[in-house]
Amino acid sequence: MSPKLFLLFTLVAVLSGCRQDMHNQPRYKPLAGTDFFGDGRSARPVVEGTVARGQLRIDGARYTGKVDGQEVDVFPFPITKQDLTRGQQRFNIYCSPCHSRIGDGNGMVVQRGFRQAASYHTERLIKAPIGHFFDVITNGYGAMPRYASRVEPDDRWRIAAYIRVLQLSQNSKIADVPPDRRAELEVTQQ
Repeated sequence: MSPKLFLLFTLVAVLSGCRQDMHNQPRYKPLAGTDFFGDGRSARPVVEGTVARGQLRIDGARYTGKVDGQEVDVFPFPITKQDLTRGQQRFNIYCSPCHSRIGDGNGMVVQRGFRQAASYHTERLIKAPIGHFFDVITNGYGAMPRYASRVEPDDRWRIAAYIRVLQLSQNSKIADVPPDRRAELEVTQQ
């Protein structure tokens, strides 16, 4: 194929892609005024009571961590081993840079000179209701930013469950182990 013929085919291919069909149609810019509707709007108002897909939040405790303004002390769904594994994964991604992998508040960000993060092993946070952790992850607290846009609500509950696991792992006593499992523990310590 000669270079001139190749150039001609290329030019025809490029020009055939330059169509203005949809670009030249009548349209209205969002929120711009128009005389099409009697009220002067270019778009119709949302029908009252309309809920966007994925935004129906009937269970207030599940999405706020509170009931009647009080932080809840129960999980809104049963926590399984898979939930704890997912919570650990999300914790390691979002929380451990500041709070560390064991939750003592000495993560890499803190070690590099930033503000000390809260330790989950203080008396105040050990006694805090589980809804407190959900609320702090959702809305932030002090220097901690809000994670509502980054972490789904159910994953926030899973992170809160994993924080409880961290608290138990660092503050447990032999009396916390069920009597039928203590023998296994004593065998592994020897």
